[in-house]
Amino acid sequence: MKVLADPLRMRIVTLLARETLCTTHLTAETGARQTNLSNHLRLLREAGVVETEPCGRFTYYRLRPEVLESLSAGLADLAATARATGAAQNRRPC
Repeated sequence: MKVLADPLRMRIVTLLARETLCTTHLTAETGARQTNLSNHLRLLREAGVVETEPCGRFTYYRLRPEVLESLSAGLADLAATARATGAAQNRRPC
């Protein structure tokens, strides 16, 4: 979740949800500097959110939707637990 909290990384993920893009495309779409963009892509890759595909002298980035689905399922489980247990009304005495 932390890796998706950054607005630029979330923009990158949103763009990659639509198509596989190279750094040049992502730089043009986001307006970010290439070095800044590369650092964000590295973090996304290390977190397993994106994967790379070399193509000549370019590197293409592809979203791994199963990672987002897993995160979404985990959050949905937490929400269901909170609803089922009435967490908003449960208060542990100090």
